[in-house]
Amino acid sequence: MHPSEGIRGSSSSLLNGKTIVLGITGSIAAVESFELARTLMRHGARVIPVLTQEAQKLVTPMSMSFATGEEVITELDGRVQHVSLMGDVPGRADLLLIAPATANTISKIACGIDDTTVTTMATVAIGSGVPMLIAPAMHGAMFKNPMVAENMDRLSAWGVEFVGPRMEGKKAKVATVDEIVHATIRKLSERRMKSRKVLVIGGSSAERMDDMRIITNKGTGETAVELAIAAYHQGADVELWMGRCCVPLPPFIPSKRFETLGDLADIVPTIDHDMVFVPAALSDFTFDTEPGKIPSSGPDLELRLRTAPKMLPLIRERCAVVVGFKAESRVEERSLVNSARLSLKKNLLAAVVANDLTDVRPGMTKVVFVRALKQKVLEGSKAEVARLILEEAANL
Repeated sequence: MHPSEGIRGSSSSLLNGKTIVLGITGSIAAVESFELARTLMRHGARVIPVLTQEAQKLVTPMSMSFATGEEVITELDGRVQHVSLMGDVPGRADLLLIAPATANTISKIACGIDDTTVTTMATVAIGSGVPMLIAPAMHGAMFKNPMVAENMDRLSAWGVEFVGPRMEGKKAKVATVDEIVHATIRKLSERRMKSRKVLVIGGSSAERMDDMRIITNKGTGETAVELAIAAYHQGADVELWMGRCCVPLPPFIPSKRFETLGDLADIVPTIDHDMVFVPAALSDFTFDTEPGKIPSSGPDLELRLRTAPKMLPLIRERCAVVVGFKAESRVEERSLVNSARLSLKKNLLAAVVANDLTDVRPGMTKVVFVRALKQKVLEGSKAEVARLILEEAANL
């Protein structure tokens, strides 16, 4: 067994059974291909590298063979690899991923020119219907060239999808490894939420005592991020609204930030989504803010809490399908489900995801997906549970 097999599926099984042909062209971003291939494998994929002559000046066939455990294709020979991998034949690849793709390669593909290993793979893939994903990388001026833009539009019209580039200064840099991998998972998923606009509202809100101090709720924002990524994987047009959190936000998902309930209330009227998930730990109380900073050396301080307006009814006014979240602590499952059903009825929700805080452990969680007449226990890592929630929600 090749040593690379030891990492296959170590992150997830989302690409299990998928064969990805990784086309590498002559951009300096090719040096990231080793990590890209390994990350795809960590999600279960088989990765077959195809290098152009220019790419071989930047990465070696030996290094890519070590990375993937596969024979690297550097020229097309009597085995007609472009047909066996991209043709309309049994056992062909599931995806042609070209990363990085130069302006030269993109334009050649759009014009039907197949004078390299990668462009020939692309010609056959387009002709036989193999899905294709391209990650451009070039100088900014080349990316802005109207001929390059027109060629990208032509490819898009034929079903080819693009990920990136990242515009930094005068450079159109290749998308990050994570962004390419998530776009690959999305491309190869069932796309059960394709064309749906999905909003995820997560994190913790905070109410200000003064200009320095706040009162907030416990919450990492991790569930919201995993839900947003799971919806993205299933083809949804996703937006993420995040309060206070301690996890990074995925750069490939548009996001807005809020701190207080007032901040959130200000943007709720902009909701025009098909489905909204609300795993946010929102404050139940607020109070009048003291101007300046309350002296810490003064007498004991008393705060008068006021009940804060509930956000779910306001959100429900803007969207017909809202999935709420209900957290309890140290209760029996029957009580947990009953509490979820009360929220379901009171707020006219499509479903409620309920959990007992004692079921949240490092790396693992357990929830109950509750609808009006049935419920289902979902358990696993937060990423796995998020995917299971999305599967249930896709039927709403």
